[in-house]
Amino acid sequence: MKSILFSILLLFTTSIIAQQDSTSKIPFDGMDLTWINGQNRQKTYPLTFVDKETKETILTGMAYLDSYFNYDFSSPIDNTHTISSTIGRSNEFTLNLASIGIETNYKNIIGRVWLQTGNMLNIVQDQDATVNRGRNTGKDNLKMFREGAAGYHFNKWYGINVEMGVFMSYIGLESYVTQENWCYQRSMICEATPFYFSGARVQMFPSKKIKTEIWLLNGWQSYNSWNKMIGFGSSTYYRPNENLQLVANFYVGKDDRQGSTRFHHDNSIVKRYVNHPKSKGISQAAFSLNNHYGFQNGAGIKASEQYLLGFAFSNRLWFNQNKMAFTFRSDVMQNPGLYAAFTPSLVTPNDFTDAIANDPKKNLVVYQQTATFDIMPNDFMTFRFEYSHRNANVPYFAGHGGTTSPDGWITTPTAGWRPDLKKVEDRLTLAMNFRL
Repeated sequence: MKSILFSILLLFTTSIIAQQDSTSKIPFDGMDLTWINGQNRQKTYPLTFVDKETKETILTGMAYLDSYFNYDFSSPIDNTHTISSTIGRSNEFTLNLASIGIETNYKNIIGRVWLQTGNMLNIVQDQDATVNRGRNTGKDNLKMFREGAAGYHFNKWYGINVEMGVFMSYIGLESYVTQENWCYQRSMICEATPFYFSGARVQMFPSKKIKTEIWLLNGWQSYNSWNKMIGFGSSTYYRPNENLQLVANFYVGKDDRQGSTRFHHDNSIVKRYVNHPKSKGISQAAFSLNNHYGFQNGAGIKASEQYLLGFAFSNRLWFNQNKMAFTFRSDVMQNPGLYAAFTPSLVTPNDFTDAIANDPKKNLVVYQQTATFDIMPNDFMTFRFEYSHRNANVPYFAGHGGTTSPDGWITTPTAGWRPDLKKVEDRLTLAMNFRL
């Protein structure tokens, strides 16, 4: 079987090499995509190094830093913010993510190395249990890599890229990098889906307006694999013009120790309906609609009891030649069975975890409304002010008593103590970030 797969891959690769055009076409050439929710808004890259003779770009250096102050009206005594992959602390200044990296497409080589550190890693990577399967493995040697990939670009159609390594996830509209999103706190459905994948992908650009990707993956937000089965995914972007983006993504894999199958699909539409970049009034206006559906099935699990369903709608207005913007978003997530939901406390039982133990069919419904105001003096700096309100049908968010211990310290005994949870959360967030 392995020899057959290798032969097919070799035949595919040699066929593409033989058919390469002498010149490379550029997909989405001439389109302004910097306004899209989940996309980098940079138009220029200052840290670019060019071959003096050929004028070809050798590599591009990049740097990113994101910090915030998050004020939770409940003022939890342990300063721990729950139910978020974006924000992990409250009522204190926090370095959320710092990242540096280089990328290259020199002479058709694809190389990408992004290093990272910051509070966000504690929330995202530390829950990866696949590193406990077998030996010669662990997350500590991988979590500091935001991305690391090697590949080759073939000059077929508008380009074909073959890559292998660790990538940011393609599932969900909103990005792992908060500056790329219209809101700081991601939608609940995007928080419940992966932020990274280990595997290989083929990106194909059959025309100037279409990108489609095929993925082979270790699993759902995992460095290693849960089972013998390799996960499979696909992602397709269609941009008929620079004012409209349509996306459809799929994933299927076996992602627990028992071998149940996980399936997920998300689709989105992003539309810009005003574009007057020189206006000092409303210079741009756009909306995005993102929908998710997924389930787990098999090994004693029923898809009718374990599924994820939700949507997020955002509308954004830019002002003063795109130097300021206001975004309102409303989203909802429903997750019976709770397989993709956050657990408010990982240490001690509480009303939420007890409800799961007493009723495996327990439903969870979370609503979120977010209002965000951005000041963007240039393409590289963002000052962000955000108000967020969330409510759930069960006690789910941290109250004043916190979710760690009676006095908020992890060294304090928790025997007989229960975390303080409530159904409603309100907070204000100030964030500052830059990207070069």
